[in-house]
Amino acid sequence: MNLKDKYINFFIEKGHKQIPSSPVVPEGDNTVLFTTAGMQPLTPYLRGETHPLGTRLVDCQKCIRTNDLDEVGDLTHHTFFEMLGNWSLGDYFKKESISYSFEFLTEVLNIPIERLAVTCFVGNDETPKDEESFKIWNELGIPKERIAFLGVDDNWWPDFGAYGLCGPDSEIFYFRSDDEIPEVFDPEDDRWVEIWNNVFMEYYHDENGYIPLEKKNVDTGMGVERVTAILEGVNDNYKSSIFKEYIELIEKYSGKSYEGNEKNMRIIADHVRTIAMILGENSSVKPSNTDQGYILRRLIRRVIRHEKVLGIDVNSDFLEIMLRKIVKDYKKYYKELEENEEKIVNLTLQEQQKFSKTIDKGLKQFEKVIKLSNKEISGKDAFHLYDTYGFPLELTVELAIEKGLKVDEDGFYKLFKEHQEKSRLGAQGKFESGLLSKGEEETKYHTATHLLNAALKVVLKDPNIHQKGSNITSERLRFDFNFDRKLTDEEKKQIEDLINKWISEDLKVTKVLMKKEQAVKTGAEASFIERYPDEVNVYSIGDVSKEICSGPHVKSTKELGTFKIKKEEASSSGIRRIKAILQ
Repeated sequence: MNLKDKYINFFIEKGHKQIPSSPVVPEGDNTVLFTTAGMQPLTPYLRGETHPLGTRLVDCQKCIRTNDLDEVGDLTHHTFFEMLGNWSLGDYFKKESISYSFEFLTEVLNIPIERLAVTCFVGNDETPKDEESFKIWNELGIPKERIAFLGVDDNWWPDFGAYGLCGPDSEIFYFRSDDEIPEVFDPEDDRWVEIWNNVFMEYYHDENGYIPLEKKNVDTGMGVERVTAILEGVNDNYKSSIFKEYIELIEKYSGKSYEGNEKNMRIIADHVRTIAMILGENSSVKPSNTDQGYILRRLIRRVIRHEKVLGIDVNSDFLEIMLRKIVKDYKKYYKELEENEEKIVNLTLQEQQKFSKTIDKGLKQFEKVIKLSNKEISGKDAFHLYDTYGFPLELTVELAIEKGLKVDEDGFYKLFKEHQEKSRLGAQGKFESGLLSKGEEETKYHTATHLLNAALKVVLKDPNIHQKGSNITSERLRFDFNFDRKLTDEEKKQIEDLINKWISEDLKVTKVLMKKEQAVKTGAEASFIERYPDEVNVYSIGDVSKEICSGPHVKSTKELGTFKIKKEEASSSGIRRIKAILQ
């Protein structure tokens, strides 16, 4: 029985109900690209909502983090990982939580007590020292010499000073070394590796201070990849049973050994697993130039690049075999992978086919560039690689670092911005926010696109629908959005009726200037968020729409008239297009 099964079964025996993993592409939350932690989907219940399965929960959550993408290739970093968690929603607290953790580690996983150490919160002027956790650990058998008290940077969740639910945590460490185990635990000693974290949410922080909660929560997290490697006695996560067969497959197709090619093989193994997890969900995410689709495209292109470094033929069946094996290995836990297996394979291979046509030429061009570059690749050359050969800037930077060079990223973005301006003002008549001019009729149509965007999410019951392009004249609007099928006549009628209902309600259109990060936190929608300035305009139409936007708008929906869809058709793969008028 593997770690995941042991963990789930243990907590079910302790009265917990297993909950399914939430999607890695969050549903109804456009403030983050991916689910990054086990607690993220449970936030409403930690705040007091009643969970349908009760107050004791356990899960294995799919997570994706891309903030340290460049670190993947070392011993421990991953883009996709699994987080085991058990939860108490106003039920048990520190004594039970710590006791369960201790029992699981020492009796189920058979970890010797002398290899365990813990940290507790030291306290400060506003919240007390966590003597209770210390006492529980000590009574269970952890000697006081291996219990360290640390401050808010190490043992407080989330950030001290942040408003909302908060509290101390107690982290559990394992001595990952064949050296003699020290009697005294030193948290700065890298041989001690964190394996589990128990967060005790016992306060609510607001302008009045830290107020103790009547109903306290417990949130725990244990990383499957790290703990599996520890239990199997390997210092390289990619030598554990989780990755062993994937690495062997890469060795087979490349004809090379893992030793000496670790970085390239780790990146391929990690990224292909992540690709399968993203495409294996019932979302509309596909390789693209925006949001999750951009990350997905970048991962696929990185795989292709490292395949080439290893000499793997991109026309072989390697990638398909790898993807299907991942589906087979994980479908027991995430049945959606099996349901979407053909989508996973087809979309990945389509993207590989597109990029493999240009990557060889691009790599040759890169070699020419570096011969003429002195310490830095110019923004002009970086943009040429992007515009002509499909090299994202990140790939050029990665290649440059390997050659000991820098890239003029500011110069690249300047040219990129100029390119965008030319595209908007070019022959197709596109302008900022899809407007050709800013006359009265164009302003009405632009406001109507916001209502259309909102209505599509409601009628099609898919919060992951987003604008993928628009074009507006004085006579009509054209609106592109991600969706994988033709709309029915009934759906088009429902969209029209909902928009006209909102128009008849005389909803006010308001504008607020705010920092971009704050706008995103409030739920404002925006595509290409990175291209907006630090301060943005957020337009709200009643309670039905909130978007970051730079275009003109009417003051009230009553100015719009009657909305009528004239045509709905395919624009490109996975993208639909609506043409509509106002009468």
